[in-house]
Amino acid sequence: MEAIVLAGGKAERLGDAAAGRPKSLVPVGGRPLLAWQIGRLRRVGVSRVIVSCMAGQEADFEQDLAGAGVEIVCAGEPERLGRGGAIRYAASFRNETGNVLAMNGDELVAVDFAALLARHRAANAAATVTVAQPLSQFGQVELGDDDVVTGFHEVAPVPYWVNCGIYALSAAGLARFPEKGDHETTIFPELVAEGSLQAFRHDGLWLTVNTPKELRRADEHVTAHPEWLA
Repeated sequence: MEAIVLAGGKAERLGDAAAGRPKSLVPVGGRPLLAWQIGRLRRVGVSRVIVSCMAGQEADFEQDLAGAGVEIVCAGEPERLGRGGAIRYAASFRNETGNVLAMNGDELVAVDFAALLARHRAANAAATVTVAQPLSQFGQVELGDDDVVTGFHEVAPVPYWVNCGIYALSAAGLARFPEKGDHETTIFPELVAEGSLQAFRHDGLWLTVNTPKELRRADEHVTAHPEWLA
């Protein structure tokens, strides 16, 4: 099975911590960040990962991910295509024509990929979106009548579902992705209107690595959970 990974991030907010590397190749626990997610993909039978990166960075990804245990194929974007366009362009490098997983390459997400695919196949959906209720970054205040404060919650999940950016896509759904632009504002509203967009609920780890603080959290997590690469 194949998977598509978006890895064109510039790591601007990571600053010196990135040392000039693409964000998905920043070291976490002594390995490139993307290698940890590839380890989880490998567990469910993914043997070929197509990496959507900036043109000119292909050799960096091929070299740094050489020991990841899967075939790495780089799809260097000739220009900025947007997330939807990048997924469609990367799909042109596929060897298969069936379902495919697509996701961001700058995150640690403990999604049950096998269950996601099972949900996608059972629903016969054009696309299935992984959704989660992450912890709020702000403390929550409970209000009663006349704005009397009745309590505080320092850490609590948000009361709505958020798109994790991890998808299972059918060949028919993938074929409708834009050549340039964002799929969430183009094809996804169409699929919603047709009733062919499904959701898969995820309640585990979801850690995006954008800042030095988040990078430290990611490093601490994989150090404590080496089974991510088992």
